Amino acid sequence: MRAQSSQDHSYTTQDVQTGSRLYAAQCAQCHGPNGDTVSGINLRRGQFRRPLSDEDLRRTITIGVPGAGMPPFTFQPAELEGLVAFIRADFDVGGTAGRVGDAARGRELFENKGACATCHRVNGKGPRVAPDLSDIGAIRSPAQFYRSLTDPVKQMMPINRPVRIVTRDGRTIRGRRLNEDTYTVQLIDEQERLVSLDKTDIRELELAKTSPMPPATNTLSNNEVADLVGYLVSLRGQL
Repeated sequence: MRAQSSQDHSYTTQDVQTGSRLYAAQCAQCHGPNGDTVSGINLRRGQFRRPLSDEDLRRTITIGVPGAGMPPFTFQPAELEGLVAFIRADFDVGGTAGRVGDAARGRELFENKGACATCHRVNGKGPRVAPDLSDIGAIRSPAQFYRSLTDPVKQMMPINRPVRIVTRDGRTIRGRRLNEDTYTVQLIDEQERLVSLDKTDIRELELAKTSPMPPATNTLSNNEVADLVGYLVSLRGQL
């Protein structure tokens, strides 16, 4: 088994392909071809009964789950690496697999070095200028987090695009779009105020083509990105 804490690497396409073959031969009989036949677990979406880092996942595969019907498996290090990579790629053989690291370290990065908390809100703490992430771990998979962190422009959701609006009376309003229908637009402006405008009162409406969020790899190492993903995966809303 590779010592993930001492290495700074990403999963490769070869890892994912190796894991796909291994999953079909060893895992699909119980977990199903889409990874969703065991209650409370959806491997393709990276959802488990509790959030698991890659190290947790390797350990679970290796020692099994006594009392839950999952036996231990003995795999070569490259096989184990591939199996985790396939799961982290959302079962997409041609997809990108992002590693999932330590949630506690990821929280520290979120609040400090990564500067995520300067824009995002979590469990009632933080600003509203960017999407609230309080339950994002229940909505998105690790692979989606990895893509959003490394290439935020491609992963921008249309409804969250920054907007610049010029009203008919000459006011300029900038913010994040929350909702839009045939007649109105709602947004959070730069002062975190909820603004609702009738389209008849709008002279210009411009949607940004770039994300205000820089790639996490500008400031974080691969290991740190993995830890940040681990923290995002853990955000399931307040119980």
